[in-house]
Amino acid sequence: MTPFTYARAADPASALAAASAGARYLGGGTNLVDLMRETIERPAALVDVTSLSAEITETAEGGVLIGAAARNTAIAEHRLIRTRYPALSRAIVAGASPQIRNMATAAGNLLQRTRCAYFYDDEGSACNKRRPGQGCDAIDGFHRMHAILGASDDCIATHPSDMCVPLAALDAIVHLHGRDGERTLPLTGFHRLPGDRPDIETELRPGELITAIELPASPLAARSTYRKVRDRASYAFALVSVAAALEVEDGRVKDVRLALGGVAHKPWRAEKAEAALRGQPANHAAFLAAADAELADARPLRDNGFKVELARRTIAAVLGELAGEVA
Repeated sequence: MTPFTYARAADPASALAAASAGARYLGGGTNLVDLMRETIERPAALVDVTSLSAEITETAEGGVLIGAAARNTAIAEHRLIRTRYPALSRAIVAGASPQIRNMATAAGNLLQRTRCAYFYDDEGSACNKRRPGQGCDAIDGFHRMHAILGASDDCIATHPSDMCVPLAALDAIVHLHGRDGERTLPLTGFHRLPGDRPDIETELRPGELITAIELPASPLAARSTYRKVRDRASYAFALVSVAAALEVEDGRVKDVRLALGGVAHKPWRAEKAEAALRGQPANHAAFLAAADAELADARPLRDNGFKVELARRTIAAVLGELAGEVA
């Protein structure tokens, strides 16, 4: 067992004061504790931040602010989330199991490691996420679940979160508190693509703490949904997932938001598809064309090429569902 110290923080200031070198913040622990058991994570100290805000409140502008310590179940069931951001509620319910959702926190969901089976196999497999420069056995190995967009020669793992996909689509903002003060980042800029340092997964600065996630006011977000395609009905990562919001006027797409999960190292905002759709007829052909525009850069490997067509069809189906609701 790797020894570590434990401290419980009452507020962001005390959390930052306790976060010495080698420390990790502890929320629900559904990913971090698992990795500690596997001796993949070996923090010298744990700083418990579950006493930070768990409130879910309306902002003055009509958006919603989700406290970092809010549990996933509480977020999914909250009236403001279910009515104004239904894609987020549906994505959370599609994730993991009820027991994990009851423990997992909003900030912890953002910070779960992007990983695959080779990441867990510390004794027998090479993984650049564990040890940079070691290599990536997934590239020539079993990679059916792996990335088709934004991957590199050093890592092809996919981000596991369901919750982060609608957050990316709906322009969520991450509130941070660090030694240099407070700042915000768009969710789409919070996670990193692997490049040659897949072990660095976010843009967090040393010791920086997530304090809240903000969803901006958006009438479009009320017309949003989430669909997850997976191998079994529960407790499985997405092969492909789609979060979308759509506004149709006079039979044409006035505005759209679209993000994909299960296809990249981070939640994938489908900006090319969005641009291709605006002003186009809200029909199946246009939805497929927009999906093709987004997936033109896909680089599938030997075993995961099916994800390209699966993503294409799922994008079109989700947009078609929304178009039918707003027609």
